[in-house]
Amino acid sequence: MSRSLMLALGAVFAFPGLAAAQGPAAATGGWVGPFAVIAAGIGMALAAGLCGLGQGRAVAAAVDAMARQPAAAARIQTAMIIGLALIESLAIYVLVVAMILLFVQPIKG
Repeated sequence: MSRSLMLALGAVFAFPGLAAAQGPAAATGGWVGPFAVIAAGIGMALAAGLCGLGQGRAVAAAVDAMARQPAAAARIQTAMIIGLALIESLAIYVLVVAMILLFVQPIKG
C-alpha cells in the first residue's frame, strides 16, 4: 500500500503543469446555472427528508428490538449507531453533489 501511495503522490506532484495549462472554460450562459440551483435544492430536500424518515424508522426498530431483548441491547445499539452513520452519509454525499452543482456551474445572470 505504501508503494502505491508514493506512486500516486509522485504523479500528482510531478505533473502540476498539466492541470494549470488548461485555459479558462468558455462562458456558455443559458439555463444550466438556474437548473443546477433547482436540482441542488430539490436533491438536498429529498435527501434530508428521506434520510430523516429512514433514521426515525431505524431508531424505532432498534428501540422495539431492545424492548423485546434487553440482554442484547448493547449489540443492537452498536448496530443502530453504525446504521445511522451510514444513513447520514447518504445525505452528506448529496450535499457534496449539490455543492458541486452550485460551484462548478455558477449562475450567470
